[in-house]
Amino acid sequence: MDTCLNKQPYTEQSARQIVLSGQVQGVGFRPFIYRLAIQHNLCGWVRNCVGIVEIHVQGQSDSIKKFLSDIFDNKPPIASPVLESDSATAVEEFDTFTILESQRQGKSPISVPSDLFCCDDCLTELNDPADRRYHYPFINCTQCGPRFTLINKLPYDRANTTMAAFDLCPQCLAEYEDPSNRRFHAEPVACPECGPSLSFHKKEICIVDNNAAAIKHAVAALHKGEVVAVKGIGGYHLMCDACDTQAVIRLRTNKPRPHKPLAILFPVPVNNPFEIADRHVTLSEDNKKFLLQPGRAIFLVEKSKEKHIKQSALSEQIAPGLNEVGIMLPYSPLHHLLLNEFDGPLVATSANISGEPVLIQNQDVEKRLSHVADAYLHHNRPIARPADDPVYRTIAGKVRPIRTGRGSAPIELTLPFKLQQPILAVGAQMKNVIVLAWENRAVISPHIGEMDSLRSLQVFEESITDLQKLYDVKAELIVCDAHPGYSTTGWSNNQKLPIYSVYHHHAHASSAYYEYACRHEANTSKHAPLIVFTWDGVGYGDDETLWGGETFVGFPGEWLHAVSMRPFNLPGGDKAGRQPWRSAAALCWQVGLGYEEIPEKDPLLFQSWQARINAPQTTSVGRLFDAAAALTGVCVNASFEGQGPMLFESLCEDLCDLPEKVSGKTNKDYVGLPLEKTDGLWLADWQALVSEMLNKKLTVVERATLFHRSLAEHILQQARVIRSEHGVDTVSFSGGVFQNRVLTELAIKLLADDGFDVFMPELIPVNDAGISFGQVMEYAYKDK
Repeated sequence: MDTCLNKQPYTEQSARQIVLSGQVQGVGFRPFIYRLAIQHNLCGWVRNCVGIVEIHVQGQSDSIKKFLSDIFDNKPPIASPVLESDSATAVEEFDTFTILESQRQGKSPISVPSDLFCCDDCLTELNDPADRRYHYPFINCTQCGPRFTLINKLPYDRANTTMAAFDLCPQCLAEYEDPSNRRFHAEPVACPECGPSLSFHKKEICIVDNNAAAIKHAVAALHKGEVVAVKGIGGYHLMCDACDTQAVIRLRTNKPRPHKPLAILFPVPVNNPFEIADRHVTLSEDNKKFLLQPGRAIFLVEKSKEKHIKQSALSEQIAPGLNEVGIMLPYSPLHHLLLNEFDGPLVATSANISGEPVLIQNQDVEKRLSHVADAYLHHNRPIARPADDPVYRTIAGKVRPIRTGRGSAPIELTLPFKLQQPILAVGAQMKNVIVLAWENRAVISPHIGEMDSLRSLQVFEESITDLQKLYDVKAELIVCDAHPGYSTTGWSNNQKLPIYSVYHHHAHASSAYYEYACRHEANTSKHAPLIVFTWDGVGYGDDETLWGGETFVGFPGEWLHAVSMRPFNLPGGDKAGRQPWRSAAALCWQVGLGYEEIPEKDPLLFQSWQARINAPQTTSVGRLFDAAAALTGVCVNASFEGQGPMLFESLCEDLCDLPEKVSGKTNKDYVGLPLEKTDGLWLADWQALVSEMLNKKLTVVERATLFHRSLAEHILQQARVIRSEHGVDTVSFSGGVFQNRVLTELAIKLLADDGFDVFMPELIPVNDAGISFGQVMEYAYKDK
């Protein structure tokens, strides 16, 4: 691709005016341009404007050609420049090349940088006793450090960040102004003399406010089995010794978070970064490459089958009953220092009230989490906005997002159309994420949380205001979920803007369609049809019931509802999400069977269900998984949404590694789910699964394996019917059920073997975090 370029010929002595957009701010781009110009003996200037970089360069025409080429060929690793314009301009009187002050006026395609990990150069200095930043917890340069959580407004200059209050000392100022220094215009630059500092608190009392002493006190507390709240880049973590079961249990009990998996932070020894992690988890070379990527995300990996050192084995309470554990590597210099000093893995879970956004204010953590944390490792660099850790999992050989956040968000995507007006998509009730979209751009926020608390709604509103301010875009229309009971829908109804509502599963399907179309360079204007399975917990359908087992064929704005699961009624409604036994009772009662394993001995429960009192109808596959987990005794009550399905999946994990189990099938491997067409809609009957889940002649593992295999085979059955009727042989998946690696990988293999092309999203989570982007897609195509 010819990125430079204007086809006008260059004269012997010429000048060019170049405008670059994309990821060019917060990534050391101006210093890079400066050094490049000096290298090619060119004069002129470079400056930041709102969202872009402007360059005036002049000199020998051949040198300018090489300069332009090197901008794209040798750009900083974290930069992504986009050429907006390149034109001839008048030659002016310049003796050298300079960096001008930023220009704050204008309307340009702004791109906000995400937070960056601590680079190797800074790590070397961090561990060098002769360096003046030796063991300084806030070391950074143009290639690393906080960005998104630091910026108050654009352009990205120190005065517009939370570092504005820290005046540079003479040495840091000299580095900042020296074009040959890698901290040249590094906006968060600091040192122990002039920058942020740590303090260690207990019971609202500051014990020490010295960096080294604060870390030592924190490490001593962790070794004693205490829980320490540690302030990072995008918020606080609650940390404890990952090998101390009693410490982990105390954290779980007090938070409370009885069973939900906890993330682990591993030290990174200089000469062998995975020396400690390899003792506890099973890591492939691909796993290691991903863990070392700049985003430093939480990554779900297989637990180690062998515990090499008994004393340092991870507590079983980290991810009880599961085969995988979420791990990450340190991304900030503070984390490196803390982990190196501790010399072992630490639990690092979000410091929040469960389901809420991560806490970022020192005083809020001490006030709201005093029942959990024994001590606090604070720092005085303000966090502009929360950004929780992102989470990824490998499914079907590719790493896919479960949650986006610090280091991966905001996500900026190019739309395959141009919007007539800026819109705000406010997402769903769970795993909330918002999207601001205008012209052909969409910006996806970091994870916000579950929208059932006052703080979640507060951060939701702040995120909406913040995104519009950062990108200088004012929404003129709101797109929300059709569910009348969602907090996001209620908020939307209270705004003084037009509202457009989108059905939950149409949004799921449209989100998946975007990646299918873009990844394969499909011409979306021609509406290449796609089969999309949208299986999840529950979402509002166009018949005003709760869907969750839907299959569509078509494209955004024109989805044909092809298949649904047989509906059933949930006793207790929303309570079923945390009480899988309710789904089990619903299935049994629906097919005329009794269900005796009811924890609540309410004699009116069955009568209420019969009368359809607080027993809404649903087609949810997520609730089928809940029911299967309860019927087999795996999980009757859940402490978090999805606990039953996760435990159930872990029982048959080995299916993913045994392709031969997907071929040479016999009737004992799975049960077929009959399909029957009524009023133009195919209905899938799950009844045969109920008796098999109650069949105690089969082990629990056999029943779990049969359940996953049966649903995978049924996906193939549905796809064949739709292919026969509509001639479509491309398939995608969306909805939280497809975070299940076993089911998804089995289905993908069966479909591929039968001649289907299968496309699984890689950029946007398939769970409800993808709803807001799907709302944008669905609205845009409907609007056309």
